Amino acid sequence: MERRDVLRLSAAAGTAGTLPLGRLSFAEAAPATGPHPDGPAEQQRTVTGRLPVGAPDFVYLPVDVPHGVREIAVAYRYDKPPVPDGTAGNACDIGIFDERGTAPGGAGFRGWSGGARTEFFLRADDATPGYLPGPVNAGTWHIALGPYTVAPQGLAYEVTVTLRHGPPGTTPTPVHPPERARGRGRAWYRGDSHLHSVHSDGKRTPARIAALARAAGLDFITTTEHNTTASHRAWEGLWGDDLLILTGEEVTTRNGHVVAMGTDPGVFIDWRYRARDHAFGRYARAIRRAGGLVIPAHPHAPCVGCSWKFGLADADAVEVWNGPYGPDDEITLATWDDALVAHVRDGAAWLPAVGHSDAHRDPDVVGLPQTVVLADDLSRRALLDGIRAGRAWIAESAGIDLAFTVTGPRGEHAGIGERLALPGPAAVTARLAVSGAPGCTVSFVTDQGRRHTAPLPPSGTGTLTWSTTPDNAAYIRVEVRHPSTAADLPGPMAALTNPIFLGRW
Repeated sequence: MERRDVLRLSAAAGTAGTLPLGRLSFAEAAPATGPHPDGPAEQQRTVTGRLPVGAPDFVYLPVDVPHGVREIAVAYRYDKPPVPDGTAGNACDIGIFDERGTAPGGAGFRGWSGGARTEFFLRADDATPGYLPGPVNAGTWHIALGPYTVAPQGLAYEVTVTLRHGPPGTTPTPVHPPERARGRGRAWYRGDSHLHSVHSDGKRTPARIAALARAAGLDFITTTEHNTTASHRAWEGLWGDDLLILTGEEVTTRNGHVVAMGTDPGVFIDWRYRARDHAFGRYARAIRRAGGLVIPAHPHAPCVGCSWKFGLADADAVEVWNGPYGPDDEITLATWDDALVAHVRDGAAWLPAVGHSDAHRDPDVVGLPQTVVLADDLSRRALLDGIRAGRAWIAESAGIDLAFTVTGPRGEHAGIGERLALPGPAAVTARLAVSGAPGCTVSFVTDQGRRHTAPLPPSGTGTLTWSTTPDNAAYIRVEVRHPSTAADLPGPMAALTNPIFLGRW
């Protein structure tokens, strides 16, 4: 399965509706069942129904859970009738809310698996990946169905709920990653902050991801499962002095996805809204209150629900490069560059660029690409501060290294994300030292576009310079590209930087 197909299948969210569904009620007690009469009592109920075209983004199946339940298990299925060419077929996601309700903000949230699983369970001491262990308290729970796309014939569903009675068990205290690793003091740190495991629609375990991150030369990663925080407690024993693990979430709405990077462990960010609901700003503020960054992900991905519709006013950075560099990344890069020009014109805040792998499964490459951040130390706060300030560049692998500065006539200098405050006519020199990029070409890009391009030596290691003035360049950024693989199209990206701004405005 291609990575873009995974994005399409996992995308789900939107405004909840009031479409009535059947209600599942259970007795207070149940007789022992099965071949083991001393085993826990068990009850099972099944409900069926059909969702029409135009069904609300979310519908809820109430489940009346009695006292004495140790475990709740849910299985579901839905039909997939043939549809005409060019018409979306049925796809329906699933999750669950406990007796605390389904209100926005997620107080009752207990897990989400989207379309990645057909069954799950929860109890105090354990839960299916993507779901939160905890007590199964009496009250009305809700199975959330998310009809992502509905065929013209409608979507026929069947949900089976099994309750198992018995001692409630004990919920382990979650062990979350520390916020700091040893690091190298103020230095450039490499990380990948958009990753998926078995706790959403990925196929890799956290242990496997941590091993791949170390093999890729990364200093930090962020766990960002679709619409769940279940993975936050899953990394015990996997961090170390050489690898910092941040917690987060990929908030996956029907109008785009956002990486909530570096949020406090266990903090859930709701996703059940569209751009028309004027709610995103509230949830962006919730991400920041939880200590995280708001980073729109793959803004121009072609899958349904994946492209970004909320605007960039509430963002802290933008993911301009997602996985292997492709046409949608090229569009995002151009849009981001337009925003830099708007910053120069209007003085509005500018958005730094980041890149992440969005890796889900083999053969997705963890660290392709990776964001390289200048931070005071290897800690959550320092890394997020570095990204927020734009002290970052993006590389396809740890094999590429670069240093980019702009200097003035009297030794004044600025680095990535900084400003060289000189008068308009002052002569400035941009200097890029790069290694690990054989066959690549370097371009210095300004608000006027690509201004100077030169090939690297065959070794892929070299230093290039270009001179200009603040009058002629409001900012300079760098692109390092592989040779073009298609006529009239630029080559795939090997590395790119955030800008260095020029002038005193």
